[in-house]
Amino acid sequence: MNPNRIEEAIDKVRAGEKHAFTSVITAYERQIYTYCYYILRSREEAEDAVQDIFVKVYQELGRYEKRVSFSAWLYKVAYHHCLDQLRRNKRRNRLMSLYKLQLVREAPESPDDSPVDKMFGDLTSEERSLLILRVIEQYSFEEIAQITGRSSAALRKKYERLRRKLILQKANEGGCTRGEVAESN
Repeated sequence: MNPNRIEEAIDKVRAGEKHAFTSVITAYERQIYTYCYYILRSREEAEDAVQDIFVKVYQELGRYEKRVSFSAWLYKVAYHHCLDQLRRNKRRNRLMSLYKLQLVREAPESPDDSPVDKMFGDLTSEERSLLILRVIEQYSFEEIAQITGRSSAALRKKYERLRRKLILQKANEGGCTRGEVAESN
């Protein structure tokens, strides 16, 4: 759905046509799920987060200002929701991670683990978020700055460090050469 139709749907919701919000959900549900999944690393938590995020967006639609794209505002809500979720789960996850780490050490590597899952597993939630927003969703650094509340210059530096980290990681695994990685960007 194009941005103008999204804005029209939002105007309808603000005017009291609650059913118009379904078109907003339909337009962004899959993208927000993917984003949440790679941040939270759990299908169940991502599904719950998507529901919570759209409820929050609906309730706070009055706070949305048209000077920022709706998509960027929606991702900002999703970003903060996921960070809050990670903080809430931190203690519980720390204990579970130790337990899982012990199980992983004892079990052979699963052939179902995709290279993308392995790569994302080695990144922090902030790094995963930056990578998803920049590479997959193709947001500019200025838009990502609006979403995360960080400066675009800091994000550019972090992205370059992350890019170098991934290149080194791939090279250490015997993957493609530095030139091949650089050509793909």
